[in-house]
Parts: sequence; C-alpha cells; structure tokens
Amino acid sequence: MNEDIRMLLEAILDYLCTLKLAEVRGGCNNSTRFTQILIDFFTYAMRENMAWKDMFTVDTFREFRKYTGLENTSHAIIGLSQYLHQKGRVEEPLKIPKYQVKLPGIYEQYLLYLEQTKEISHTQVSHVRRVLASFHDYLEKHQLSLSALKIEHLDAFMAEFKVALTTLRTYRYHLRGLLKYLYHERKIIKKDLAPLLVGAPLFDQKKPPRFLRPQEVQQLFSSLKLSTAVDIRTYAMVHLAYTLGLRPIEISRITLDDISFGKGELTIRERKSKNPVTLPLPEQTLKAIAAYVFKARPETEHRHLFLTCSRPHLPVQPGTVVGAIRRAMKEAGLSSSAYWLRHTYAQSLLHIGRSIYEIKEMMGHENIQSTQRYLHIDTERMRKVLFNETL
Repeated sequence: MNEDIRMLLEAILDYLCTLKLAEVRGGCNNSTRFTQILIDFFTYAMRENMAWKDMFTVDTFREFRKYTGLENTSHAIIGLSQYLHQKGRVEEPLKIPKYQVKLPGIYEQYLLYLEQTKEISHTQVSHVRRVLASFHDYLEKHQLSLSALKIEHLDAFMAEFKVALTTLRTYRYHLRGLLKYLYHERKIIKKDLAPLLVGAPLFDQKKPPRFLRPQEVQQLFSSLKLSTAVDIRTYAMVHLAYTLGLRPIEISRITLDDISFGKGELTIRERKSKNPVTLPLPEQTLKAIAAYVFKARPETEHRHLFLTCSRPHLPVQPGTVVGAIRRAMKEAGLSSSAYWLRHTYAQSLLHIGRSIYEIKEMMGHENIQSTQRYLHIDTERMRKVLFNETL
C-alpha cells in the first residue's frame, strides 16, 4: 500500500469517527450509508493506485460512480473532501457541477425573470428548464416559431406526454407562465394563450383540500419525539406548518432575523401573494423554535433558521421540510402529506368564523379561488352532519 492510499484510509476512518460522534450528539444518521460508499471508494483508489492529488476531482468522482454503478455517492465523497479541506489536507473540497440544458436566449431570459421576480427556488427553476427544453425540441421538430404559436400547437405538444394527470397539470402550469411572459413582458405573441391552455386535470382543482381531524392532530403531536437534533428540528417545522399554515418553502426561508422572541411574532417576507406578513407566534410554536435554536441548531454564520444537520450545515431546501413532515406523519400512522397541516390550519380559521378574505390574506393566496376551495370542505362537512353520516 503506497503512502497516498494509506493517507486516504486514515482520512476515511477519522471522518467516519467524526460522523459517529455527531450521531451520538443527536445529528443525522449518515455513518452507516457513508461507510459502505467510502469503503468502495478506498477499494477503487487502491485498485487504480491513485495519487492523493487525483482523489478528489470531478473526473475521479465520475469514474468511481461508473465503477460502483451507484447514483447516490456524492454526499459521502463531498463530505469527506470538505472534512479534509477543513483540516487543511486538501486545497479545495470536491464540487460537482450540476448539469443543465442550455436553452436559446428567450428561454434563458424567462428563467432569469422567474428567479428575479417570482418566489421560486433553484430546484423549481430546474423543473421549469426541463419543461422548456422539451417544448423547444417540439417547436424545432415541427419548425414552429414562438411568434407563430397557436393553441392547437400547445395542445398537440401536451398530447405527446403519457404521464400522470398531476404531471400534465405541472407542465401546463409552467407553460402558462412562459406564455404570459411572451405576451405581457416581451410582446412576442399577439394573443395571451395562457388562459386557453387547459385540460382535464384542471377540474381536479375543485376537489377540496384534505386535512386532519382533531383526533389525528392529537395523534400526530403525541407521536413527535425530541431525542435527536433532527427530531427537534422536525418538531419546530410541524408546529409552524400547523399553527401558522406556512408552506414548506416559507418554512425553509425563515431567518433568525424574522423572529421576534420578545413580541412573539414571525415575519414572512416572501409569500406567493407577494405581500409580506407578520404573524403572532402561538406560545407552543415559539417554544418549539426556541428549543431548536438553543439545543439543536448548529453553530454557523448562516442566518436561516433551519439548517442541514450534516456539515457544512447549509440552509434547508423546501424538499427537506416536506420530507421531515411526511416522515413525522408516517410515524404517527397517518397517510398524509406536509400540505395537510396547512389545509388543517385554513379549516380551523373557517370554523372560528374568519371571512374568506381574511383567510386569503392569512394563507398568502394569490387569488380568492384558491381560498374558496376550503368553503367546499365546510359544505361537505355540513352535509355529512345533516344526513348523519360519519366523517
């Protein structure tokens, strides 16, 4: 075994010991999964008789992934390289560039417009980019220009996809955004085609949102644990979703500067309705946030409230919030999603007599139609009571 390979083995063992200690202190449970990946990485490096300077490069990572046939190897290798960088043993940690399709100028300008003017994450931009790439390929294939677009072309494009109705609805949503931009902002098309791009999935919007009954809410909260840092973080997220009706993306964007512990208030600066709002924090929710901040939140320069539990402790993504709440629901024996807590909050507002316009503002809805869906729930509940049916 040459000296560089011996150094790698020692580095891997030191890093795994650090992960184990983090688990004992209530961090993420990554060591078991990372151990197997890093053993494979060590085996690969030894087989290739690799030099230290070549171990943490993008090319090496890609070849290693081909060697193992595994897709989810990046977190372990990046984590090891970041650990070694902090120890001063490698100059730069491994950074894997994200592949993205390069689109013609008008599409790239639209994506930039979305990032600058809309409440949209990088992940969502990537989703939009994929839809636009498919749409551009379709136009190229049929020799169509954006300025000559007709609704028939859009319908024909959508008809090519044999996917779930919810996926089709997402595609339509992204395309409607592009069409509005082309008409209102760039004047490239002569008619606003966005309202015309509809389909069968549109009727699904009239289905009432699903929510938790009181006994299910109690079941959820009684099952929440406070054993680890992840548990405490989830506990705070669940409280914010249930008591304030916040979206996962809104929860992920909360910063320490948005919270006033003295006044018991939380300011949501970016909402779908574009109107910032300051909300009173219920005592239990305030305590849940305080427990996370003082007992479980990693020490870092980041000002975001919720951080990843593994190094380098970055702000969480909306998907992390969704996943944490979904797991809490599953552990409580509830087959529901993160948005059910938001819907439950809206339903409770309706029951205490808030007007539909008050609910619209408190929920941060863009239009009143989104809020009216909750009236449908209430009507259904009344009918079940009147006809003595079981809810």
